[in-house]
Amino acid sequence: MAATSCGCGISLQSRTAIGSHQKASIVRQAVMSSSQPTMLRFPSSRHVCLSGTHLASKGISAGQSCKVKRLRLSKSITGCQVSAIATPVATPSPLNDAEERQQLAEKYGFTQIGEPVPSGITLKNVMDTFPPEVFQINDLKAWITVLISVVSYSLGLFMIAKSPWYLLPLAWAWTGTAVTGFFVIGHDCAHKSFATNKLLEDIVGTLAFLPLIYPYEPWRFKHDRHHAKTNMLEEDTAWHPVVREEWNNLPKSMQVLLEYSMGPLRPWASIGHWLVWHFDLKKYRPSEIPRVKVSLAAVFAFMAVGWPLIIYYTGIAGWFKFWLMPWLGYHFWMSTFTMVHHTAPHIPFKDSKDWNAAAAQLGGTVHCDYPKWVEVLCHDISVHIPHHISQKIPSYNLRLAHESLVNNWGKYLNITTWNWRLMKTIMTECHFYDDEENYKSFDNGAEDKSPVIGVLRKVMPETV
Repeated sequence: MAATSCGCGISLQSRTAIGSHQKASIVRQAVMSSSQPTMLRFPSSRHVCLSGTHLASKGISAGQSCKVKRLRLSKSITGCQVSAIATPVATPSPLNDAEERQQLAEKYGFTQIGEPVPSGITLKNVMDTFPPEVFQINDLKAWITVLISVVSYSLGLFMIAKSPWYLLPLAWAWTGTAVTGFFVIGHDCAHKSFATNKLLEDIVGTLAFLPLIYPYEPWRFKHDRHHAKTNMLEEDTAWHPVVREEWNNLPKSMQVLLEYSMGPLRPWASIGHWLVWHFDLKKYRPSEIPRVKVSLAAVFAFMAVGWPLIIYYTGIAGWFKFWLMPWLGYHFWMSTFTMVHHTAPHIPFKDSKDWNAAAAQLGGTVHCDYPKWVEVLCHDISVHIPHHISQKIPSYNLRLAHESLVNNWGKYLNITTWNWRLMKTIMTECHFYDDEENYKSFDNGAEDKSPVIGVLRKVMPETV
């Protein structure tokens, strides 16, 4: 008697005569599909054949499959009984179907959800299709980005100084966006894609990060690992979903903090990342520590000199107006760019053994169009897919590289325009890691009810 039991509670049986000398334990794997017969093979020439018709007769529908993980033989009166304990194998991804992809795109706030990237495609395959000019560093263009940021940030400070109280939010929004441009300049310097002089890059990068009190070298080291391990469940240093087992071991206060930081406060979650990741020397290799210390010294010097000067000339209220509020504006964009670039219900985080570089960088990165003024002030950081294909592409060449991707790999791209539905999907649905559905929300099911997320789901609009 051969009995096959699937995780869904389905049991299949078939008879075959097997000699008693074969009653020892055997471990084999077989995949049963509705389209082809499946053989459970044993050390003799005999085998059990389960056809698609037989599967259908036992309640397994077309397209469903099960993987046999363990076979056990035991002697019976007529011969041997074979029990197969099976677990479900993931059904074909809905991303393989164009109509379902379009439905998901509308549901999640996307313009296009790309096809799954075939396993045979490598990053080199994609990179080889870029025109050579996307990698060319142009010092003039690089310094133009600096000029744009300096002028726009100075204009923002002037607006803050002259605006009546009711226009201050607009001035802060502009200034926070403008100072994000400094971050993007430092970002290019860290990737050695800003200028031809590499020492100059480190100097400019360190200075560009100072108004943000962001230590340049610690961020560079961690960010390089983000690119090497993009959307890898534990290794990605940008962010990753909450693992339920870890959540269950957290005190209630930390669980509540996570609900807020991955819910309504998610557009400022980068503040926590900045604080936790970049000031602890124990998080860095011995070879990295000297450069980390230099960056930390520069940041603390800015705080020790810059902050007192701001307070001396403008008072404590001036520190809030001229520094803190634009800084919070910067972190809004830092957090928003980060979560939009790599977070959606259909984009998986993978365990290292299942991770694929091309799938993560080409198919796991999102291109998002923002208002034009945001893209100009932030130097096209939102044109993000080519940056993940190669970090050596300067920000001023990202649009040319993206055009190449659209022409050569367009069907695999995830594309959206910044909208409420997109943000609501990320902030209310993408919380717990789930190996089958990618994500579960904090309030999914009775045992995980979250008033924080429940209220957010009610109040956030869904307009595209």
